[in-house]
Amino acid sequence: MNNNTVVRQKQKPKLLFTTISEHYWQWGEWLLIVGFCVIPLFVKFPFRINLFLAWEGAYRLAEGQIPFRDFGMPLGFGFWIIPALFFKLFGPQMITLIKAQVFINAITFISFRSIIKTLGLGADRRIIVLLVMGLTYVLVNFWPWYNNMVFVYELLAVQMLLLGCYRFQHWKTHLFIALSTLFVVLSIFTKQDGGGLTLMLVSALALLYTYRHRKWQLLGSYVVSGTLWGALFIVPFLSHDFSYWFNFGQPPHYSRINLYDFLGDIFGGSLVIKLYLALILTLLIYRYRSWVSFWQDEKMVMFALLSFGILGQALLIQVTSYIPHNVNVYFHSFAIAMLLFLAGNTLFQWNSVVGVLLSIFLTFFCFSGDYWLYTNRVFRKILSQQSSENVISKSSWSASDDEEQPTRANWVESDYEVFEDVKLPEETIQGIKNIESLEVVQQKGGKLRALNMSELTPLAQILDYTLETGTDYPLWFHYGVSMFDREVDMFCKKIEQQEYDLVLFETIPNLNNFYPEQVQNCLQQNYKMIDRFLAPRIKHNAHVEVYIRNQK
Repeated sequence: MNNNTVVRQKQKPKLLFTTISEHYWQWGEWLLIVGFCVIPLFVKFPFRINLFLAWEGAYRLAEGQIPFRDFGMPLGFGFWIIPALFFKLFGPQMITLIKAQVFINAITFISFRSIIKTLGLGADRRIIVLLVMGLTYVLVNFWPWYNNMVFVYELLAVQMLLLGCYRFQHWKTHLFIALSTLFVVLSIFTKQDGGGLTLMLVSALALLYTYRHRKWQLLGSYVVSGTLWGALFIVPFLSHDFSYWFNFGQPPHYSRINLYDFLGDIFGGSLVIKLYLALILTLLIYRYRSWVSFWQDEKMVMFALLSFGILGQALLIQVTSYIPHNVNVYFHSFAIAMLLFLAGNTLFQWNSVVGVLLSIFLTFFCFSGDYWLYTNRVFRKILSQQSSENVISKSSWSASDDEEQPTRANWVESDYEVFEDVKLPEETIQGIKNIESLEVVQQKGGKLRALNMSELTPLAQILDYTLETGTDYPLWFHYGVSMFDREVDMFCKKIEQQEYDLVLFETIPNLNNFYPEQVQNCLQQNYKMIDRFLAPRIKHNAHVEVYIRNQK
């Protein structure tokens, strides 16, 4: 009987427990990366808030304008480099921004993969972490935005530093350290808060490595190259109001954050981040019973510093960069990577068929929020209950008026090339057509002088007006953020002197001075409003007002 048992055990199928070779795991990684990156190319998108800034900055750079000399902004120009290059290659259509973001998302994946690979995370677990990155972060970044771009530069800075430290030797090490500091400077010249945190994190990693290996010349290379890159990005612009736009403490700029905001978000929320921190710290203490044993595991120390740094950054960024609300969700990827690195093979064989199937299922189950936004429309039609006064459930206990619910469902595509494959409200499209038909627009042609304080910045292509320039001319018009009292006075003076043939001003009642009310008051006193149409926002309370000179 024992012999039969042995025979049966030998014949037992082991397919589910068969290990998968490294070669196949790597193929899986690249297929996953390509799959997530190309999704936006097959989707038609509605116009989104803040795209006006991405388009105009890229357009100005593609047209050869120089930052700070031709337009001012309270951040650097790193955000627009890639979109501007894509405008040069594919033309200044809104859809080109999608193509640029596909490229940026590919960089995100490749750089992140390189980081966790260099620090020793196996391919069987890397694919799970890349899936987390795709579901939680890449999937929500279809359009370029500077809060995303600053993180991409941070990834590149960390990647170059780790490659220089662990993959290359001699002069190549110094080359990659110089590349690392370049991306640190680019991150600062994309967004100061994320850039400053990037500088601190990458500097801490560089200092840790040089201290452990006593290679102080590498730290010197880091400082020298960083200083040279910084000088290259700053000195040429000092004569163009650089200090004013970067807010070196001068009035009328004011701080947009305070300590209470940080305390409120950290202690009043941030539950997931705090759970990650506690869990990682607990597992580190459990695995390493002494500081000495932990310190001897060099890559674990580097991984831990990087993970804690990213999680700490996520706590701060949610306050300093509060739009969009998911700006910091990249922390999931680093936290999961660290947890899998700590777990090893203690739970099950990660590189087996059953291991990957279970891991993929758990990943999709845990991080379902973003893809559910796209799939729930199908399930709602199939599974939702019919409305009835006798049906009381979570979705029907409260009466609601569908007409009051914000939606983009009725938005349509227009005939304008610059808005190709981008949906807008029909009222917005009609408003643009009305502007085109204005006598002043027809007469002036390419000599039209226009002030466009609206989100429809691509009208520069449609109406063929020349974008205004100057060291005191703001790239966008958010009062207290990107334009201040000096700029308000400048625009009011020009309006009083009726220098513009056409002025567009957007009113957004639920936002605080997004477009300054003082300028609107000047317009109402000196210009004539001839039209008012719906702005391309979900909430239907934002409108674009159209002004022309008062007829004498």
